[in-house]
Amino acid sequence: MDLSTKLVHTSGIGPSLQAKLDKLNLTTVEDLVTHYPFRYEDFAKISKIAEARAGEIVTFSGDVLSIKNTYTKSHKILTKAILNDGSGSVEIIWFNNRWIIKNIKVGDKIQTSGKLDFFAGKLGLIAPEWEKVDINQALHTGRLVPVYPETYGLTSKWLRAKIHQFLPQITPTIVDPIPVEATKDFLPLAKALEKIHFPDTYSEILQAKKRLSFDELFYIQLSTLKKREDWQNKQVTKAFKIDKEKLQEFIDKLPFKLTKAQDKVIQEVLKDVNKTSPANRLIQGEVGSGKTVVAAVIIYLAYLNGLKSLLMAPTEILAFQHNATLTKLLEPFGISVGLYTGSKKFTNIPDVIVGTHALLSEKLELNDIGLIVVDEQQRFGVAQRSLLRARAKSPHFITMTATPIPRTVALTIYGDLDLSVIDEMPVGRLEVKTHYVPEIKREDSYKFMEKVVQEGQQIYIITPLIDESETLVSAKAAKAEFEKLQTKIFPNLKLGLLHGKLKPKEKEEVINAFKNHKIDILVSTSVVEVGMDIPNATIMVIEGAERFGLSQLHQLRGRVGRGNLQSYCFLFAEQEIPQVISRLKNLEHIHDGLKLAELDLQIRGSGEIFGTRQSGDWDLKIASLSNLELIEQARNEAKKILQDDLTLDKHQPLLGKLLNLENIMPD
Repeated sequence: MDLSTKLVHTSGIGPSLQAKLDKLNLTTVEDLVTHYPFRYEDFAKISKIAEARAGEIVTFSGDVLSIKNTYTKSHKILTKAILNDGSGSVEIIWFNNRWIIKNIKVGDKIQTSGKLDFFAGKLGLIAPEWEKVDINQALHTGRLVPVYPETYGLTSKWLRAKIHQFLPQITPTIVDPIPVEATKDFLPLAKALEKIHFPDTYSEILQAKKRLSFDELFYIQLSTLKKREDWQNKQVTKAFKIDKEKLQEFIDKLPFKLTKAQDKVIQEVLKDVNKTSPANRLIQGEVGSGKTVVAAVIIYLAYLNGLKSLLMAPTEILAFQHNATLTKLLEPFGISVGLYTGSKKFTNIPDVIVGTHALLSEKLELNDIGLIVVDEQQRFGVAQRSLLRARAKSPHFITMTATPIPRTVALTIYGDLDLSVIDEMPVGRLEVKTHYVPEIKREDSYKFMEKVVQEGQQIYIITPLIDESETLVSAKAAKAEFEKLQTKIFPNLKLGLLHGKLKPKEKEEVINAFKNHKIDILVSTSVVEVGMDIPNATIMVIEGAERFGLSQLHQLRGRVGRGNLQSYCFLFAEQEIPQVISRLKNLEHIHDGLKLAELDLQIRGSGEIFGTRQSGDWDLKIASLSNLELIEQARNEAKKILQDDLTLDKHQPLLGKLLNLENIMPD
């Protein structure tokens, strides 16, 4: 047996058990031993029964005096045992576990850990972990006991036992691919795996976690840095000639003055596209900071160089918005802009192609594409981005996002990209006044909304996030909210409904009706998070706000405040508990998206930064993207190796590991 052995080929794991393991993405022995605990139960101290008190977490070791199954009035099975440790006796109760009496017999010496509490008026140990101490070394009791992510039919106890069975068999076969010089500050890999699962002390947990976290971060850094070097050294593209006079003429004719931040980012991109190694830059900026205008300047430059541009957006709503903006900015200069989505196609290829995933279609000719711009790029899997890049034959590549990216995330996940930040909003933009609204004040907020509509302004109401995709469940929830608001709350106002399950034509009709003020209140799922630009909309209401990350709430808030009127964002929560209220109230006084993203990272973890995980993203099992020190250490060690050996020919085990990881997460 080694790490690559399929679990279904090991003893005791057949197809039905493997189906359950599949739900946890556990296919190989390596998957199982890297299925890390998310917490530990401290059952290390063995207590005397006579001295234990109600409410305590305890471990008892003693002899079974009796054990039997009984039935409650509702015909549920209770298994009751009496345990004696010499100092006293205690009753142990298990629920719906009739099989226990086949495994525990009178006279057995067992060790059991759990909470001492009252059941049916009597003090007892309720549903504890247990094991026979004369058969094996304590695994489930009397120690720091690991608790794992579970699924139906697979308990932590089963996972714990199986990992304990496999570890001694595979640790002698483990070859550490990372050179010893890079890991000299850490536990050896095999020891770290052993101690993350079966530590003797909390200190050992920390040491094991540090080593395994380093490994995860190191492989990401090695991959992204290697891609960056390969991209710059091997790819060749056409360097854009920069006609400063014509470029300035274009900028001067824009309907607004560029901010200093936009100017700075344009200069950074111009340096990139003036080289024969293709640009690979990420532009980050708040909603409304003017990223599309920066893209328009570079698209115009591509046109001057006789090349076409392509802009890909994650939703039709955003594609429509970009198409309208670019048409307005570029057509006065004789540049044709065309839309290519699931519902809209063109026949003659324009100078600028704007579209959705449909742009990946083999039917679309991608000749003479010199520039690709991908908006909200984290919503596409890396494989999709790579396919687009490959089909266009080494274009300059710019990605844009309104998602604020903490430095640690940028260093780790986007290490292969150059980063530009538009950290300035256009002059005159008013801050959106944000309020957490308790249920008791809901009616007052509805009255305020009605007053605002009577003054001629418009409102968004966002329904709670059911899941990250626009499912039928989400659509039904939005429809139910719409009907309640239309019939009971705002019967005299015009309401519209928008969700991802509408047909493209229906979506367009709703959006246009809202734009043309035929709708007062737009009820929507979070599909409006990107792509809606309605200056007359001044109130953003978010129901079930605690279901969203702070960054996502900030982006939704960015849909209002786009005109010269004071705008508001009202946050309603389904759970009015202190930690929920405290988290939401951050939005009342923090208007900097980057600060909110950093808070999200601390509060909710790296998996929540973007609100969704896309196919192809690195899956962090144990590392935290808030640990800047460890990220930089991993980055420095990866750099040292690549400086001397970019192809990794001298580090074959490392190359093999990296190729294996990249095969799982293609780019």
